[in-house]
Amino acid sequence: MKLQLDSSVGLNTFSAYGAGYVSVNGVRHTGNLAVLPDRLIPDWTQATFETLSIADIEWLASLDAEIVLLGTGDRLRFPSPELLQPLVRRQKGLEVMDLPAACRTYNVLVGEGRKVAVGLLLV
Repeated sequence: MKLQLDSSVGLNTFSAYGAGYVSVNGVRHTGNLAVLPDRLIPDWTQATFETLSIADIEWLASLDAEIVLLGTGDRLRFPSPELLQPLVRRQKGLEVMDLPAACRTYNVLVGEGRKVAVGLLLV
């Protein structure tokens, strides 16, 4: 599905997504990816959903964002509460969603000027 966003010129936004990929500013990515409005971090983790660690979530929590989105792939899955403790300790907002919802929500929040980061599990 293609996405269009007009008010975020010069910022990282999702332009498309599909089975096993996302496009950021027209560039296709097939590996795990973290995205902030001004930064793109390919391969932020090598983990799958089943192998996510506290270190992976700690890394997301360290980003300069008030809200962290976690895209869990083609279906919604919730990490264990223990994994989410780094975000709780840093008082970061967290939303867990499937990949399409994470891409759409990220674009909306960027369009609103929010400090948002998204970690996407594509593998």
